[in-house]
Amino acid sequence: MQKKIAVLVRERQSEALRMSLGLILVDDLVDVYVLDRKLQATKETALHVETMKEMDMQIYTNCGENEGMEYLPVDEIALRLPQYDHILAY
Repeated sequence: MQKKIAVLVRERQSEALRMSLGLILVDDLVDVYVLDRKLQATKETALHVETMKEMDMQIYTNCGENEGMEYLPVDEIALRLPQYDHILAY
């Protein structure tokens, strides 16, 4: 049975994005939420985000500075989180 997993990205951004991609290998639905800050502009994070988009993963953010991600205010993110089976915070 497919699980719904939310990954909350704050501090360890590259590690969180890499781990999010790994979770889709077991055929679970993984949504990524980049919270409270701009995603670091490194080659590694850019590759992870590009791969996520190719795999049709949903990437959300509450920071307007993050380009290419769907913006959601904090209150809407909070309303979505209870629908997940697992929530992983990084």
